Amino acid sequence: MPPLRIATRKSALALWQAEHVAARLRQLHPERAVELVPMTTRGDRILDRPLAEIGGKGLFLKELEVAMQRGEADIAVHSMKDVPMQLEDGFAIGAVLERADPLDAFVSNRHAGLEALPAGARVGTSSLRRRSLLRALRPDLQVEDLRGNVNTRLAKLDAGEFDAIILACAGLERLGMGDRIRARLPAPQWLPAVAQGAIGIEVRAGDAEALAAVTPLADHETTICVTAERAMNRILQGSCDVPIAGHASLDHGRLTLHGLVGDPDAGILIRAEGADEIDHADALGQRVARELLARGAEQVLRGRQQR
Repeated sequence: MPPLRIATRKSALALWQAEHVAARLRQLHPERAVELVPMTTRGDRILDRPLAEIGGKGLFLKELEVAMQRGEADIAVHSMKDVPMQLEDGFAIGAVLERADPLDAFVSNRHAGLEALPAGARVGTSSLRRRSLLRALRPDLQVEDLRGNVNTRLAKLDAGEFDAIILACAGLERLGMGDRIRARLPAPQWLPAVAQGAIGIEVRAGDAEALAAVTPLADHETTICVTAERAMNRILQGSCDVPIAGHASLDHGRLTLHGLVGDPDAGILIRAEGADEIDHADALGQRVARELLARGAEQVLRGRQQR
């Protein structure tokens, strides 16, 4: 059989995720070779401007999708938090793997947690969502833009450019850097990005062979939670330039979703939550989104889109 080729970004975290998927696929299909096709995306190359200014997180997918269209790769592996709510025509998510820790991490060399930072401390993040939460919870802090891969961000912290930075727990733990986490920022007070911690496998729509190869990797509970979170984001028309957060959890067959829309300039946080049966994940996400809009998120989102 021809090898199963996985398109992936070249960052250390993306390669870890692709290797993780490759190892799982080799276990499932020992008769078939699995190869990585690493590439650099436009989102990786442009580091001097916020993602919202250059096209959003979809820039991390485009080159990988082109490789699949050209027949240079069969599937692509992504962090689900980077996957747009609406994929390009001709593509679909074939499987969402078991989620790692979805929460954000407080990382600092001198301070134990967010509440321990002194007034005026410099905190680095490239995320409008994290900026909104910081602005609301600690308006006395200086929040500055920080882009680059995990190692680059940690290097800037270690060089003294920041007093603390906010990263994803899952990324640090996957790279063997879990010891850099000084504190986990707990939900629902601090909500993570939609689908954070989950790995998704993208396939060409209609590619039955690739879909059959990856479907056994899908995790049922993670898929339910991610479905609810992404349904909320879809109604809100969330993107990189809109500060939206969401976290779904399962408890004894009951699905709960917390959602948030923030304003990084005004320090406003609009929250909503809901619960339903696991079979109604999409409907729950839509309902929480409409509640957010009714509580004032529509005005905040419209203001962001007009900037």
